[in-house]
Amino acid sequence: MATHLVCGKLRLSLERPLLMGIVNVTPDSFSDGGRHFDPAQAVAHARRLVEEGADILDIGGESSRPGAQSVSIEEELRRVLPVFEALAGDGIPLSVDTLKPEVMRRAVAAGASIINDIAALQAPGALEAAAASDAAVCLMHMQGEPGTMQADPQYRDVVAEVRDFLARRVATAQAAGIATERIIVDPGFGFGKRLAHNLALLRELAQFAGLGACVLAGLSRKSMLGEITGRKVGLRETASVAAALLAARNGARILRVHDVAATRDALAVWSAVEGAE
Repeated sequence: MATHLVCGKLRLSLERPLLMGIVNVTPDSFSDGGRHFDPAQAVAHARRLVEEGADILDIGGESSRPGAQSVSIEEELRRVLPVFEALAGDGIPLSVDTLKPEVMRRAVAAGASIINDIAALQAPGALEAAAASDAAVCLMHMQGEPGTMQADPQYRDVVAEVRDFLARRVATAQAAGIATERIIVDPGFGFGKRLAHNLALLRELAQFAGLGACVLAGLSRKSMLGEITGRKVGLRETASVAAALLAARNGARILRVHDVAATRDALAVWSAVEGAE
């Protein structure tokens, strides 16, 4: 299991799970679309997440919810660059959630030290853009693309197939000169997966730590939790915290969450109990 993550000039310890707070600068994200679309609102929200205990901020200008439509490079940059520029001096690691190489380059220049790519650097030029930077990279598995990924996802063995895909992408990144200590892997909960697939991946999450890279889990408020609980997206905080704890127990070192304070408190209780044993 990875013990630290190098992102830019920063070296983050992975002795405890890190909280990645979500900052959606979009009008249509599934959970909080439009709430932080204005850059000033996004910056204020980001700083609230840091006060609540976020270790990393993940800033995205294009929704990747099921059925989402792509936006232009120019529009994505217009949304996110002011946020990076405002937060760059705050001393917290910033992640850019994008699959576009030009957005990766511009965001890194504006202060991002992590590239979080739902397409695992498969877009033309993405691998080269990441390798030319000193940013960490998050390689996520997705079957299909956001517009159609939930139409009819199929697997013979979801854990083996996702693990093999991520192993190949890790090897490709390493071959391009990206050190393992800069690599994060994400099984992509909800990205081309049915509920049974998501549950299998969560149950077997420890297998992904065997890839040698840091493991990220993004379960917060997702539809799988709605299927389990019957609750609408705005009422899934408790389920999200429970899922985050399960992911941490099974080896996730970064938890991508909306509800930072609640997740932090739950992790603190868990850590205190574990430490007392």
